[in-house]
Amino acid sequence: MFIKIFSTAFLFFFLVSFSFAEPNMNEGKWEITTKTEIKGMPMQMPPQTYTQCIKKEDIVPNTQSQNNMSDECKILNNEVNGDTVYWEIECKSNNGGVSTGKGTVTYHGDTLEGRVDINVSGGNMGDVKMIQHMNGKRIGDCK
Repeated sequence: MFIKIFSTAFLFFFLVSFSFAEPNMNEGKWEITTKTEIKGMPMQMPPQTYTQCIKKEDIVPNTQSQNNMSDECKILNNEVNGDTVYWEIECKSNNGGVSTGKGTVTYHGDTLEGRVDINVSGGNMGDVKMIQHMNGKRIGDCK
C-alpha cells in the first residue's frame, strides 16, 4: 500500500514539475530582427532590428509592429511547451482597427527564432495579412 501511495505521489509531483518547466532561455537584453511579409504587396518592408529585455515571467517577445504602434495590445493566451512559447495577441488601434495574431518562438539559450501571423481589420488600410519572422540573440544583461 505504501509503495502505491509513494509512486502515485511521485508521479503527481513529477508531472506538476514538468508542466511548469521553463524554456531554455537566458534572461537579459535581446536584439531581435524581424522581417515582415505583407500579403498582396509587391514591395516588402526591410528587416528591422530592436532590443528588448526578456525575462522568464514575461517571455513573449514584442513584435516590431507592437513597438511602432500606439495600439493597446494584450496577450490573450500564452503556453509553453518545451523550449517553444505559443501565444495569441489582440491590438486595438486609435483609428478603430483591430489586429489579432498567433505567434511562436523557440529559445535556444542565447538565441531565438519565431513567427507571428497577424490579421489586421478595419482602420486605414482595410484588411491586411502579415507574417513576421524573427531571429534574436541575447546581447547582455537588462539595465
